[in-house]
Amino acid sequence: MARFFVTASNIFGGVAYLDGKDLEHIKALRIKRGETFTVCGGGRDYVCRIDGEGAGSPRVKIISAAASRGEPAISCAVYAAFSKSDRLETVIQKTVELGASRIVVFPSSRCVSRPEGVSLLRKTARWNKISEEAAKQSGRGRIPKVSIAPSFVAAVRSAAKADLPLFFYEEERALGFSAALQFRENPETVSVFTGPEDGFTPEEAAEAVLSGMLSVTMGPRILRCETAPVCAISAVMFYTGNL
Repeated sequence: MARFFVTASNIFGGVAYLDGKDLEHIKALRIKRGETFTVCGGGRDYVCRIDGEGAGSPRVKIISAAASRGEPAISCAVYAAFSKSDRLETVIQKTVELGASRIVVFPSSRCVSRPEGVSLLRKTARWNKISEEAAKQSGRGRIPKVSIAPSFVAAVRSAAKADLPLFFYEEERALGFSAALQFRENPETVSVFTGPEDGFTPEEAAEAVLSGMLSVTMGPRILRCETAPVCAISAVMFYTGNL
C-alpha cells in the first residue's frame, strides 16, 4: 500500500490534507477515488481514501488509525561525525531503516570533511531526502530529521540528555557495550555517539564523560565510521526488544 507523510497538524477532523507533491505522486501511482492508501503522521498510520479536494490540496478521508508498527517503542538518536565521501548517506539510510528517531551530524577534531555554507545546506537537504526515502521504504511512521550540531561540545551536551547516552570510544577498555546497555533499566531515550575516520581525541573523550556520557567500547575490532552507528543502533534495538 502506498505511504505518504504529513505533519500531525495536517490531520484533523477525520481528514488528512496532502500537499502538491503528494498529489502528483498519487496521480503517478494512478490511485483512484475510493482506493485506499496510508498516510503517516506523528508516529501513527492512517488508512485513507480520496474523498474530495479543498483549498487547492487533495483532501482524503481517514478510514482507520493505529500506532505505526514501524516505529520502535524506544527513542534512539544517532550522533555521527562528519565523514568523507558518501559514508554519511549510508549511515542515515541504514539507521533510519533500523529505527533511529533522529540523526545529528557534528564536527570533531579529526574530521577530514568539514562542509560549510552552501555546500552544507545542500548536503543537509540531501540527507533529509535520504531519510524520507528510507522511512517510506522501511514502513516507518515518521521521517527522522537530520540536523547539524554547530560543534562537538554542543553535540555531546545534547546527546548526554538521553536516559542512556553512549559514547563509543576505541580507546575505552573498562565498559563493554553489553554491560553499558544494562546500565539503565528500561530507558525511554538512548543516544549513540560515534566518531570520524580517525576516531576521537582523548580530550574529546574526556569532555564526553564530563558531560555525563558513558564511554563504551564495541570490542577488540575497530569498526569503520559508517559501520559503528549501524552496529550501535542494531544492538540497542535488539536489547530493547525492537528488532
